[in-house]
Amino acid sequence: MEKKETLKDGTKILIRGLHVNDLDKLMKFYSTLPPEDQKYLRIDVTDKKVVEQRIELTKAGNVFRLIALFKDEIIADGALELSGEEWRKHQGELRVIVARPFQQKGLGMILVREMYFLAVEKKVEQVIVKMMRPQIAAQRIFRKLGFREELLIPDYVQDRGGKKQDLIIMVCDTKDLWNELEHFYGDSDWQRCR
Repeated sequence: MEKKETLKDGTKILIRGLHVNDLDKLMKFYSTLPPEDQKYLRIDVTDKKVVEQRIELTKAGNVFRLIALFKDEIIADGALELSGEEWRKHQGELRVIVARPFQQKGLGMILVREMYFLAVEKKVEQVIVKMMRPQIAAQRIFRKLGFREELLIPDYVQDRGGKKQDLIIMVCDTKDLWNELEHFYGDSDWQRCR
């Protein structure tokens, strides 16, 4: 899958699947993330071996990764992870991170939309996002998309600084997510692809 997109400010980007040979580009992208963005990520994105192992997971067929590129450099990374457990086979976990200079330009929404299409293709009925309590902006965005907070587990995870944080789990049915995406794109004044 390869798709050209236009952001709200007119910037032309490319969305495509992540390839194993994208490791160096991905490491460069992660190295440009400010410490406050890296702080809440579930893995150490500065460790090349860890990132390489995450890319390898895509070969098993339960993890799907998309990247956004501007001038052949990665500017955003998205993942849809399907559960290998029989009782959760209807669920997929969504993760998206966007470089600071490209935030608030619609790129996150574009990646979520493309992840939605992947989820439907993979027969996912329910999409889950997990984040730490201080990630207020992410919570706000996902609420706009129809996600609801299902669970808050106090002091359940640690941020990169070693501080314990509350884990928030938000859930949205795929049909509800599409309604919100349609509403977002229907009300938007910038270029829509679908």
